[in-house]
Amino acid sequence: MAIHTSLPIYKDAYELLDVVTDLAKNMPRDFKASIGGVIRDDCVKVTVLIFRANVAADKAPHLVGLIERLQVIELLLRLSRDKRLISTKQYAAAIRLTTSIGKQANGWRNAASRPLHGGQGRHD
Repeated sequence: MAIHTSLPIYKDAYELLDVVTDLAKNMPRDFKASIGGVIRDDCVKVTVLIFRANVAADKAPHLVGLIERLQVIELLLRLSRDKRLISTKQYAAAIRLTTSIGKQANGWRNAASRPLHGGQGRHD
């Protein structure tokens, strides 16, 4: 088990949290706490779920929760862009990170669900 802070998925999640914190800071006051706060809070939850998945014997529930949080983050980022609360460039930077995190989480989940067996092929 690797230290969770050294995992590529954690590094991307931290970078997403950094990007989202700046986005939320610059949103109009009406949306800063509602939309911006929810996005930021869900990014924090994603980092916690990465830690939990890393230390858990059964990683799947944590990774499924992480993927669900990413979908909420992506939805709120899209709404933010559509309402012109963030620029298309800011949206693209955040979505690049959510896509990377999602791919890594799905790969991790698939790898964790494969049965362990010793080697390939048939051994008689």
